Formats: sequence, structure tokens, C-alpha cells
Amino acid sequence: MKLLINAEEPEECRIALIENGRLESFHVTTVVHEQTKGNIYKGRVTAIEPNLQAAFVDIGTGKNCFLPFSEIHPEYYASDKALQKHWKDLNIQEVIKKGQEMLVQVVKEAAGTKGASVTTYLSLPGRFLVVMPGSDSHGISRKLEDEDERAKLRTMMNSLSIPEGIGYIVRTASKDITKTALNKDLGYLLRLWNETKKRGQAVPSPALIYKDQNIIAKVLRDYYTPDIQEILVDTQESQKQVMDFLKLLPSKQRKTTVRLHQGSRPIFNQYAVEEQIEQIYQPVVKLPSGGSIVINPTEALVAIDVNSGRTAKDKNFNETIFLANMEAAAELARQLRLRDLGGLIVVDFIDMRNARHIREVEKQVKASMKRDRAKVDISRISKFGLMQISRQKLGRPIQMGSYHVCEYCQGRGVTRSVETQSLFYLRRIQTGVVHKNVVGVKCRLPGLPVKVAQYLLNKKREELLEMEKNYGVQIRIEPAPEMTPADHQIDFVKAENGLEK
Repeated sequence: MKLLINAEEPEECRIALIENGRLESFHVTTVVHEQTKGNIYKGRVTAIEPNLQAAFVDIGTGKNCFLPFSEIHPEYYASDKALQKHWKDLNIQEVIKKGQEMLVQVVKEAAGTKGASVTTYLSLPGRFLVVMPGSDSHGISRKLEDEDERAKLRTMMNSLSIPEGIGYIVRTASKDITKTALNKDLGYLLRLWNETKKRGQAVPSPALIYKDQNIIAKVLRDYYTPDIQEILVDTQESQKQVMDFLKLLPSKQRKTTVRLHQGSRPIFNQYAVEEQIEQIYQPVVKLPSGGSIVINPTEALVAIDVNSGRTAKDKNFNETIFLANMEAAAELARQLRLRDLGGLIVVDFIDMRNARHIREVEKQVKASMKRDRAKVDISRISKFGLMQISRQKLGRPIQMGSYHVCEYCQGRGVTRSVETQSLFYLRRIQTGVVHKNVVGVKCRLPGLPVKVAQYLLNKKREELLEMEKNYGVQIRIEPAPEMTPADHQIDFVKAENGLEK
């Protein structure tokens, strides 16, 4: 495996993990859409919603954040009596006050008109540990399945000096770790928490208290494994950052070589990654046997449709359909990782009659999802051929950081035909001229397409002349090249006391 880090341009930093020439993980951050997940803010409660049993918190980012009652630590309860009860037996308006200040951490990025989701149960991730201030829970990653390894790590953690009221989770990367490395990581995280707490007490709200590491440090911390044989970077600053990270690792995990890319071709182009990255932004993904999957994210869910393509023309129909579904099962897991799509995902597989084939496809989806860091919950394939997947949102979808809503179609993917758009404006004019005192209409229409204005002036000239004659108005239609198709301006000129206005 190779890890490519492209940080040459100041506006964007991209990181790609490739295995046998195939893109397996992709991360990007831009100056326009900087990630806030993991950041800790000192916020102020601006509203309490008893019906939702939630509060809205101002953290200074422009949109108020959503804070469910279940995510409020008891230390923020206004009443001491409330501490003796479970939050389910309380009402949020009785224990939280408007204007109250609290430290909150972003757990879900803002999306569209919705603000970010936050929690007061803070966590600070390191390479080997996640420290949780204000918690008394201790745990070891479920992905470390070896019982001897888990017992060894548990013994190590019990021998370390951990302050009271500090919980922790031992991360998957702690496999084969030494006690010294664990202690070093713990010491760093405790110092970081003390600094964060002091800053939180000193600054007025709303304010950013702790900012999660930059994308290079974050990806190395969360995704680095000793299986990565080589890390290629295209700037000396990135090279130093990677080298500093590797120095912190135990010698067993330090076998990766770091190389500065100095070729004339860009680093991603050199390793044929650009085409694979571009595919992330396309709705259709081709499968090896000729089928395809179509991915459509919507407001409520992500819909994935599996198409058979030319495989359906083969003689052994059932086997070829099974092959297409198996390929789709593996590819959809990869695409969900690459695009970072979360929430509810509904997959429409091609109908299979063989029960064994159905079970095999379900197994393939579960096996392919094991590489995913996000928490997933997978249903069986229903009698309608649908599978439901619930996937944890690790961040905002990749597409949101690099694309914006089309100014022509407003995200619908289609625009009105010239005839329909022309009739829409004609009806607006007709509705306005029937009002009293209207003596003129000035209609500025989008310049793209100019065909709309031309259609009205040529095909609908008789209707316009008839309106002018019947209502005694003057109608002017002007193409406006600077306007988008979604915009238009129709001004109705009224007469007041015999004068035009």
C-alpha cells in the first residue's frame, strides 16, 4: 500500500491511500470548506426546545448547533437534585437555562440549512488512546479481538497513573504497543486537556477552544497502519510532518519509507489517481462484468441502484445476475468509504431467485464493510430485493467540499424547456396587467438561454400585442445576459394621479 499526500497548493490538501493501484481511501480539505468535526467550542445556549428535548447553542460559526438532552453532561445541570436522576426522568427546561455557557464538541458537520450537532461529552483522540474527560468508562477497541492482546493492554492501562474523572478507549492502533508508548500518548492527551480546560475558563463565549489537527496529522493518526509500505509527499513541510509522526511510533510500526516526490508530473497524476478521484463525483460506477451501480444521495437517504448491463444477455441468467450483485456488493462498500456517505442507505439489488445467492451477497456486503472505520448496521435483503444500511457519518460528504449547487437548475439536474419557461413568464405578465393602474411592463429575462426572450418576441408576439391593446399597457422584453436561468425580473409600472410611476 502507498499513501500519497498532495499539499502543493495552499487552497487544497488531498490524501489518497492506494492498494495495488486502486484508490481505497481519499481525504480532502479546502480553505472554503474547512472541517469543524472534533473541534471544541465554548458555546452559549440560545434556545431550549421542550418538544424536542434539545437545546440550540451558539458557537460563533454563524449557525446555531443542535444539542440533544442525552448529550448534556450532568455537570451542567442547574439543580443538584437532578444529578440523582437519569436524564430520561428529567425535562431539559428544568435543568438547563438560556444563556448558560458550556464546552461542546462537534460530532456532526453542518449540512445545508442544518447546523452542526454537538455534545458536551468531550473526547480527545491520540494515536493509541482516546481520552474522555468527565467520564468514568474504560474500554478497548472491539476490532482488537485477540483476548491475550486485550488482557495485556488492560494490565498496561491499570498500571498507568490516570486522574480521576478521566475515561479512555484503547484504539486499534495499540496492537503490539509498548507501555512506554501508551504512557507517552496518555501524558500528551492529559496536557492537551488541561490546556483546553484553562482556555475554556478564560475566554468569553462563543469561542473556538480546541481545533482538531490538520488533515495530514489527522489521517496519519486515524488511518496509518504498518501495512503502508511507502508514503509519498510533494512538499518538504509535509515530509517533515510525516517523519515527526513516525518517530513517535514503536520500532515495530516504523518500517514505512517516506519519499519526497520530485517528478515533473503531479504526484496524483504519476500514480493514475486523478481519474479514480474524478469517478467519486460521478453518479454511475462501472462494474468489471459490464454492470453498474448508480448512487443518488438525497435529503432523506442515499439510494443505490444495481444495473445488470450486458451481463443480463448471457446464457446463464441466474449466475450472471449473481455475479453482478457480488461485484456491486464489494464496490458499493468502497464507494461509501470514498464518498463518505452516511445515514440511511438503501440498495436495490437485481432480483435473485436462488436463496443461496441472496445469502452470499449479504455476506459479501458485510465482509466488504469490515474495512470501514465508520459504524455500520446492515439488514437482510428483503423480498423486494432491497438492503438497508445505516452508516455513521464521519464527516461531510466529499462532494460538498468541492462542488456547489448549480445556479441554473438549483440542484435538480434539469431545467425547464424554452417553451415551458416562456409560458411561465407570459402568464406572470398576463396576471400583472389585469390589475388597475398598470400602464407598463418591463420584463428582464435571463440571457442564457436568450431563446426564451426570442420565443416570446417571435412566437408570442400576437398575444403580447393583444394584451397591450386590451389593457392599454406597454410591454418591453429585454434579454439580460448577466442573469441566470433561475432569475428573472418583471416590473409592473403603475400610474398614480395620471402619472407613470
